[in-house]
Amino acid sequence: MRLNHLNLTVTDVLAAVEFLETYFGMRKTGGNAGMSFMTDNDGFVLSIMKAGRKIDVEYPGNFHVGFFVDSEKTVDEVNARLKADGFDVGPPERAHAYTFYVDAPGGFTVELGA
Repeated sequence: MRLNHLNLTVTDVLAAVEFLETYFGMRKTGGNAGMSFMTDNDGFVLSIMKAGRKIDVEYPGNFHVGFFVDSEKTVDEVNARLKADGFDVGPPERAHAYTFYVDAPGGFTVELGA
């Protein structure tokens, strides 16, 4: 058996896709404002689906999408880009990795670590 994909339900598909493309290297492979598909260099598939009009997106407190890179320098660079672009993001911390979390457009949290 092989894991095929992960689906995230979001309030704004296009904003979530642009965010993941801009800061986390994901690529859109198809879709529209209601549902889009993304992939990374390893072939992972992420589907982004718009929540219904009467549905609020609420993930549990610890839920997040995690990205890991090879260097702390890259973590610092992405963190600085997010801050410069107006995202409310704290500095990286040493926890289980050199890492930080940021709230993504659409209603989910992203972690970046090295």
